[in-house]
Amino acid sequence: MTDLIPTQQEVISILRKAGALRHGHYQLPNGIHTDQYLQIPLAMRDARVSKRLSVGLSRRLRTNTEIRAALSSLSLIAASTSGLPIAFGISEAIQANQVYWVEKDGELPMRFRPYFEQERGEKVVIVDDVYRSGARVAELRALCESNGAEVVAVATLVYQPMPATPLLRDIPHFYLAKLNAQYFTDADSCELCRKGVALEMPWV
Repeated sequence: MTDLIPTQQEVISILRKAGALRHGHYQLPNGIHTDQYLQIPLAMRDARVSKRLSVGLSRRLRTNTEIRAALSSLSLIAASTSGLPIAFGISEAIQANQVYWVEKDGELPMRFRPYFEQERGEKVVIVDDVYRSGARVAELRALCESNGAEVVAVATLVYQPMPATPLLRDIPHFYLAKLNAQYFTDADSCELCRKGVALEMPWV
């Protein structure tokens, strides 16, 4: 089973080749400076890459005894639109019960589409492309649990933690690669700024 899971280096190579992982000096929308820019949807444009990474992540899920026993009853919920192709790819591989997603408009609370109701006791895996700050996953988990659903795991292609990112201690977090980026709260504290490395602002 593990031979179908891409290695960390293989995942990094795929992301770099697609231009989804870049190294330099970047300012994120929240003003934080970093030496890595990760945009996984650039890699997921290739259906072969999307399938390989999604199937690899599904194999990670299968290594968990509890999840393997409940595959056909699992709900996969995408925490963002970037997580949707991954959720559908995993679902195809494991024949999950259903795939759906959450809506998030600016600072408003997360919500599901009108007339959509979660079932009490429903077993959920939260899926996204990257786990960075953990904020979206935490908000979605709280929403699911308020509806009586049980979040049994989190699955992301990449784990790219920030200094204050909380660890998921009570549920498993499955991922294919971990990236350790440098983060600086602003230009005054940024080592890259002090070195004169040209700044890019991809979202501006």
